[in-house]
Amino acid sequence: MNKLLTPQEMADMLGVQKSTIYQWTHQGFIPYVKLGNLVRFRESAVNKWIEKREIKGKRSRKIDIREIEIKYQPVNYK
Repeated sequence: MNKLLTPQEMADMLGVQKSTIYQWTHQGFIPYVKLGNLVRFRESAVNKWIEKREIKGKRSRKIDIREIEIKYQPVNYK
C-alpha cells in the first residue's frame, strides 16, 4: 500500500507552509485523498505530480538570436 502523507509532511517535503498545502488542496491544484475530515496525500501521486511540473533544461547553452525578442521603446527628448 502507498504511504499517505499528512499536510505537515507535504509542507516539509515541498518546502512550503502548511497553509499553502491546504490552499492548494482547496484549489484542486495538488492531488489529495479525503478521509472523513482528514486530508492525506498519496506519496506516489505527489511524486508524479512533481515530475509533470519539471521543466527540462536545454541541451546547449548557445543562444539562437532568432529567439531573442528585442523591445524597442523610443525615447522622447524635449
